[in-house]
Amino acid sequence: MRLFRKKDETRKGLWKRVVDLALTDVKVLATGMDHESLEELEERLLAADFGVQATLRLVDHVESLVRRGKVGGGVQLKTALREEIARILQNGDAAELEENPSGGLTVYLIVGVNGVGKTTSIAKLAHHLVQSGKSVLVAAGDTYRAGAVAQLEEWAARVGASFVRGQEGGDPAAVAFDAIEAATARGVDVLLVDTAGRLHTNKGLMEELRKVDRVIRRKLEGAPHETLIVLDATVGQNAVAQVRAFGEAVSPTGIILSKMDSTARGGIVVALHEEHALPVKLVGTGESLDDLDAFDPVAFLDGVFEES
Repeated sequence: MRLFRKKDETRKGLWKRVVDLALTDVKVLATGMDHESLEELEERLLAADFGVQATLRLVDHVESLVRRGKVGGGVQLKTALREEIARILQNGDAAELEENPSGGLTVYLIVGVNGVGKTTSIAKLAHHLVQSGKSVLVAAGDTYRAGAVAQLEEWAARVGASFVRGQEGGDPAAVAFDAIEAATARGVDVLLVDTAGRLHTNKGLMEELRKVDRVIRRKLEGAPHETLIVLDATVGQNAVAQVRAFGEAVSPTGIILSKMDSTARGGIVVALHEEHALPVKLVGTGESLDDLDAFDPVAFLDGVFEES
C-alpha cells in the first residue's frame, strides 16, 4: 500500500549524514586494497552500526574480490559495497505495508519497548492513513498507564482517527477483541492496535503480548496483517536484540525505525535486514506528523555512496 511519497533528495541527505562511511579517506584510494585497508573498512562499518554479521559479510565480499583482482581502487570498492548492501536489503518481505487481501478491515499490531517513540509513530501512521483517504480506528491496548492512553487519544483526535480504550488495568487482549468488533461494525478501513511499552526481558508482559496476538488471529482471519515493531534508531545494536526478543513472542513483519533525525547511525537498517531478514518499512525523520516516510533502499544507497 503506497501511503507515503518518496522524498529522494531530502532523504539522500539524511542517509549521507547518518551513514557517513567517509570512503574517500580510506587508504585504498591511494594505495590499493591490503590487510590494513580491509581492517579500516571493517572499523568504519562497525562504527556506522552495520553490526558484526553484516560487516563481516561485506568485508569478506570485498576481500574475495580483491583476491580475484576485481577490486583495486576506490571506485571499485564503492561499487562492490553498494551491490552487496543492495543484496542485503533484499532480505525479508516487501517493504510496502500489507492490506487485507479480501478488502475488509486491515489490522496493524504495533509493538515495542518503552521510550522508542511508539505513540508518536502510531500518530504519524494514523495521520498518513487518514490523509490517504482511509478511515482509521486506534485501540489503546496499554491499560496500565492512564497518561499514555490519554496521550494516544489526543493524537487520534488530532489526526481525525476514531479511538477506543479499555478499562484501566483491564485485559489488553479484550481491548483488541472489542476494537475489531467496533471497527467491523463501523466499516473502518484500518485498525491500529497499540500495546503497552514493555521491556523485552519481561517474560510476563511478553506472554500477555502473545495473548493479544492470538485473540486478534482468532477474531479476524488473516489478522494482524502487519505486526510492526517500533525501534529507536539511536540505540544501535540493542535494536537488533529487541527484534530477536519480540520475535519469540509474536512474528514481526516490519520495522518502524524512529528518531532517524537524531544522532542515529543508519547502518542499523542493514544490520536489521541481515540478521533478521526483516524489512524497515517506515522511517521517522522528525517531530512533525508528516515526518514518517517509506524506507527507500535506492535513496539510502544513493545517500551513502554519493560523492562528498
